[in-house]
Amino acid sequence: MDIGERSLLIGGRWAPSESGKTYRSLDPYTGEVATTAAAATPVDVEDAVEAAQKASPAWAALPPSKRRHYLLAAADAVEARAPEIIEAITSETGGPSAWGRYNVKVLVEKLHFAADCSFKGLAGEVIPSENPSRTMIAIRKPAGVVVSIVPWNAPALLVGASVPAALVLGNTVVIKASEQTPRTHSLVAACFADAGFPAGVVNLITNAPEDASGVVEALIAHPSVRRIHFTGSTRIGRIIAEKAGTYLKRVVLELGGKAPCIVLADADLDRAVSAAAFGSFANSGQGCLSTERIIVDRSIADEFCRRLAAVTQTVVYGDPRDSRTTLGPLISRAATKRLAELVEDAVASGAELLAGGSAIGNCFAPTVLKGVSPAMRVYQEESFGPLASVVIVDGVEEAVRVANDNDYGLSSAVFSRDVRLALDLAKRLNAGMSHINGTTLDDEAQIPFGGVKDSGYGRSGGIAGLEEFTELQWITIEGPQAPRYPITERRDPIAAE
Repeated sequence: MDIGERSLLIGGRWAPSESGKTYRSLDPYTGEVATTAAAATPVDVEDAVEAAQKASPAWAALPPSKRRHYLLAAADAVEARAPEIIEAITSETGGPSAWGRYNVKVLVEKLHFAADCSFKGLAGEVIPSENPSRTMIAIRKPAGVVVSIVPWNAPALLVGASVPAALVLGNTVVIKASEQTPRTHSLVAACFADAGFPAGVVNLITNAPEDASGVVEALIAHPSVRRIHFTGSTRIGRIIAEKAGTYLKRVVLELGGKAPCIVLADADLDRAVSAAAFGSFANSGQGCLSTERIIVDRSIADEFCRRLAAVTQTVVYGDPRDSRTTLGPLISRAATKRLAELVEDAVASGAELLAGGSAIGNCFAPTVLKGVSPAMRVYQEESFGPLASVVIVDGVEEAVRVANDNDYGLSSAVFSRDVRLALDLAKRLNAGMSHINGTTLDDEAQIPFGGVKDSGYGRSGGIAGLEEFTELQWITIEGPQAPRYPITERRDPIAAE
């Protein structure tokens, strides 16, 4: 599909912006133009939401099994377009083909899971009443029009965080593409069109970076929008939450992370090193689930760091189109500059640089810092780069304290051969997700994905994620004998005296 200037999908039709404006997304490795896309205005937003609202009644009225078939067809369409989607991810984000393939795989899994929940997601309940002749039920109904604001770092995968669940329950959707990945998101939206979805059920907006604020404001403010799902930075998440609150709209926020990985004295070091390296470096560390703090017991810290540095030096980084490359570039020069500043600050404050620390263009060498402390920016700030920061602690209690010494609370991990101890520690961590003897970077379609504190609220995935896109309605059915309503009953005048 040649997107070009016609990257808005509104009411089943690919269209340019009403203003005719376009913008360009750059390849983070070459610096060349990756995509030219339509720069939507609030007028386009109005059209997209109205198309979704128009399609809503008929889509919600379909039998759940019908919507299930549509989602399965969309999964097949994603697999058919996989080569295009993978190439677009490489061009727009710098991710090697393996990252693109993983995005496609997970999106397909999430479409399949949602399809399988076509009935379960709308299941209600019978509620006992104090009145034995009364029947009470609670039913779930689709919320209406859902806005899904999707980021660039896992552009296909994260469409799956909200769109499949919203659709299978009978909602219609407006996807706001990331400014960095308009072609990837357009290709994913095209898969729903390929699957035969009725016009207006899935709509797509692309916009220039300078227009983002106005476009998001228009999406949230529109009266027909009933839910907003946002994945992105905590800074922007706060703005969206504030705007959603102004308009009394429910919002799911999946925001930043500073995931701790605790390695206790009895841990299997080979296993812990492998998981920590993967969690720190995968997708060049550009993920909310990335392992940001490796908290290691002092008794094993030297050996752990030696092994981690040795593994790090074998990781190939650079040109994402080279089959040998594991890590591609960071998304921008600004991201590369900021990561370099974090490393420089840590080293100046006493951290030991064991590997990496330099960049060629936007390709930052996978880096290991030993001895990170609260005096360093990287101790608290999300790095969003291929940086393994090792914090050395004395014992279990200090490990838990350090793990919780942060404003974020998304993912976490604990490594120990004593699973009962690890489980106890996991329960004490202020995190929405914890993994015992596994990496922080993990996700499955059926789990309640989400965080606490500055990592957001609400859940994506699983039954909890489905419930985010429904309204719950209480219904009562009175029995044969009419209820007594004292205010309307006739009273005996003598008794009243």
